Amino acid sequence: MVSRRLSASKAMESEERPDLAALWMPFTANRAFKRAPRLLASASGVHYTDVEGRTILDGTAGLWCVNAGHCRPAIVQAIQQSAATLDFAPGFQMGHPASFALAQKLAALAPGDLDHVFFTNSGSEAVDSALKIALAYHQSRGQPERVRFVGRGRAYHGVGFGGMSVGGIETNKKAFAAQLLPQVDHLPHTHDLSHNAFTRGQPAWGAHLADTLLEVVQKRGASTIAAVIVEPVAGSTGVLIPPKGYLEKLRALCDEHGILLIFDEVITGFGRLGAAFGATYFGVQPDMMTVAKGITNGAVPMGAVVVRQGIYDSVVNATETGIEFFHGYTYSGHPLASAAGLATLELYRREGLFERAASLAPFWEEAVHSLRAVPKVIDIRNLGLVAGIELEAREGKPGARGLETLVKCFEAGLLVRASGDIIALSPSLIIEKTHIEQMVDVLGGVLQRLS
Repeated sequence: MVSRRLSASKAMESEERPDLAALWMPFTANRAFKRAPRLLASASGVHYTDVEGRTILDGTAGLWCVNAGHCRPAIVQAIQQSAATLDFAPGFQMGHPASFALAQKLAALAPGDLDHVFFTNSGSEAVDSALKIALAYHQSRGQPERVRFVGRGRAYHGVGFGGMSVGGIETNKKAFAAQLLPQVDHLPHTHDLSHNAFTRGQPAWGAHLADTLLEVVQKRGASTIAAVIVEPVAGSTGVLIPPKGYLEKLRALCDEHGILLIFDEVITGFGRLGAAFGATYFGVQPDMMTVAKGITNGAVPMGAVVVRQGIYDSVVNATETGIEFFHGYTYSGHPLASAAGLATLELYRREGLFERAASLAPFWEEAVHSLRAVPKVIDIRNLGLVAGIELEAREGKPGARGLETLVKCFEAGLLVRASGDIIALSPSLIIEKTHIEQMVDVLGGVLQRLS
């Protein structure tokens, strides 16, 4: 079987591998990649196979999204059946049963009265939709002056103009700064190695940083602020864990001043922390959640905004007749995505994957923190089944050590994610302890050699 797989891969390499020139790759150093490409050919469970026939352990659940593992038959079959039965259905003034069924399942899974769902095609679209919903909500309540948004430093909320504006990754914003939303403020991020280095779980220091929202309120006036948006755990910027009490303080301050609280759960949703959502794990109820990635196990693009009953009612009832909210996408609630979502949620439930993640979390914590003594490791942080290993930057070359670690890990049979000089690990929830040990062994070996 091995020789057959290698033969097939060689055939792909010689006959089917495309010219790489035409594709402009996202968030990629295109010239460097095309000189030495890393091409994946197939996937199953927690592994990829590249075009050379090598097996690659997936340490990142694809891109934070394949929570149930790759190419699960139940999801594959649901997509195939939908494609053969209903390939597309318009979502404007029309509908199809699967999107309503998925909305019902998602509302039932969400905490509290987050019980209405607006479908998008990605996390970026979900964030921009949530910002629009926040504006529409305040307008419906006779408070059109509430137009300001408050984001946070080192936050990632996608690549739409709204998401970039409330986001806090400066390199993502630099080229587009002239056209970003003008009425946005940012809270400081909570990452401080002098206080929080090598913390296991939530750090004890940093809850007071939520109080900086009061400074924004005093400067701008509470009556001008529509919403605060944060990630419960910031993933793309290097796994930043919220301090104990931080999210609770934000919730209390938003309640006090009539400000909506939006949780961007694109990464933390669907079991990453050992619970359905970050809001569930931390016991903090937002007014809206944005989700994507794990909603379909990454098999078909999809995102959503889940909103509280009162927000939906206020916006919809503010219009006597006709369209209540002038926003949407051609592919909102797409039949294939809805089918994938229904199959994915059922797989999570049937296999108890959220609970499985919670049970593996202590083993995961011990494993990743075993890298503490490796040279150039300056911090390790973890929660649920996610971890960030921060490396000492090379002088004058920020990010170089992280990228080289990614490349060398891939060559050694492990897929990791590099955010600057931070290595992020976020495996599928079906991961076994032996896979975790393998991940740590490979990463530790690469870091030893690079040091």
